[in-house]
Amino acid sequence: MADGMNVKLKRDAGIIGLLFASLGGIIGSGWLLGPLTAAKVAGPAALIAWAIGGFAVLLLSFVYAELATAFPRAGAVIAFPKLSHGNLMATMLSFVVFLGYASVAPAEASAVITYASNYIAGLVDKAGVLTTVGFIASAVLLAIFAVVNMLAIKLVLLINSTLTWWKLAIPVLTIIVFLVAGFHVSNFTSHGFAPSGVSGIFSAVATSGIVFSYLGFRQAVELAGESSNPKRNLPIAIVGSVLIGLVIYAGLQIVFIGAVSPADLTKGWANVSFVGHFGPFAGLASLLGVGWLAILLYIDAFISPSGTGIIYFTTTSRVLYATGKEGLIGGNFFAKLTSVGVPVVGVVVTFLVGLLFLAPFPSWQGIVTFISSATVLSYGTGPVVLLTLRKTMPEAQFPRPFLLAGAPIVAGVAFIISNFIIFWSGAHTDNFLFGLIAVFAILYIGYESILGVGLQNLHWRGAWWLAPYFFGMWLLTYLGPKGLVQGTGLLNQVTDSAILVVFSLVMLFVAMNSGMVDPEEAKATILAGEPEMFGAE
Repeated sequence: MADGMNVKLKRDAGIIGLLFASLGGIIGSGWLLGPLTAAKVAGPAALIAWAIGGFAVLLLSFVYAELATAFPRAGAVIAFPKLSHGNLMATMLSFVVFLGYASVAPAEASAVITYASNYIAGLVDKAGVLTTVGFIASAVLLAIFAVVNMLAIKLVLLINSTLTWWKLAIPVLTIIVFLVAGFHVSNFTSHGFAPSGVSGIFSAVATSGIVFSYLGFRQAVELAGESSNPKRNLPIAIVGSVLIGLVIYAGLQIVFIGAVSPADLTKGWANVSFVGHFGPFAGLASLLGVGWLAILLYIDAFISPSGTGIIYFTTTSRVLYATGKEGLIGGNFFAKLTSVGVPVVGVVVTFLVGLLFLAPFPSWQGIVTFISSATVLSYGTGPVVLLTLRKTMPEAQFPRPFLLAGAPIVAGVAFIISNFIIFWSGAHTDNFLFGLIAVFAILYIGYESILGVGLQNLHWRGAWWLAPYFFGMWLLTYLGPKGLVQGTGLLNQVTDSAILVVFSLVMLFVAMNSGMVDPEEAKATILAGEPEMFGAE
């Protein structure tokens, strides 16, 4: 390994590499397990849940298309809040981002093992929870992801692009074959289109892997600092990947609902079960007499999640690299690169933290619900950053390579929907998430006050609003309806939702007016417009 401080990230990521990086993140374990999980929660109305999730993430992707092209940095989601609100806000959000990112690879490893349990006994129990043997197998997969990520970014993206062609072909083939081999139109109405009502649809968005799947678009955002042509490549990769993912997932949900035998629905969608349901699409393929497709699906159940796990390892390590490069946490320790430009410390830490996440969330659905809440919490601040920089850096003086039309409306709606997704994740998940954030905040501020820059030198102006925002989101979930979010029931669904909308708008206004009055670094970045500004070559 080289010194690490004189090596720069390589600007080798082209348009196909970036598009496939995002698609590789979107088409992973979500398509293999999500349609069954969503159908159990929402019935055939799961199709609406996929549309809601896709719309929400598409709005966020528009926001990040402008930000990523204007400030194409590695680990960009960490750099954005630093540019608009200062170090303290960026540091807090870097922790949230890391939680959401670092937990994805173990989720993908868990998905591989869950599917494998259909032909290898002893990997999961009857509830789909990893056994000791399953945990060890998942850990081995994480180690393989780490080894692949020690390669140069150009090779990692080449591997990912190759895998993504396969990952796209198999779901499309599955849609076609299922439509031909067996499709029961009556399944859409026989037990009610929305047996759990509106609450079931909303719950499915956050807890069934729907948002988790779509959030793969962020891969191109995090690799922005390694793009060969950010202005052209990033908008296409970011928005295009979400649109392609939406079409594929809608098709998969439709054919899954139609392929289930009516005999397996006698107890309703919430209790649907069939032979091989731990690998739902492969199990249905076998029942439909399409054995060759079942074999391909079992192979894909290793390739698709593994490909996603690999690319998430890539971007998680870049997030850690960014915290060091931006002077937030770890300093030069996290900013060290190997001779081929790999943030080695980030790769190792990602592996170790991934192991820790397998313990409290030993099932796929449990871990993806946490990921959805944590990631949307971090990415949901994108609208705050966008509108703040629009205010402090007017387009007339600081032109953007890509300008989002109707930004105030798009960003406002994106922020509100992001908060709803956090809310729909449920009290159990949000208790854990906001509890971790509170502990981190206490430890970090305590460290800075004693051994660091001192309390008076922290960028309080840009970060103070996070305290009422985080607390308010937790409180609204905690007091929410018992059925939708497993809250105390003090507030019903309509009242809680109305309060959440008003709360979101108030916090967006407060956050916009808490940004740095003169964001010098952000202005210098746009005016320079040179790759060297972003630590790449």
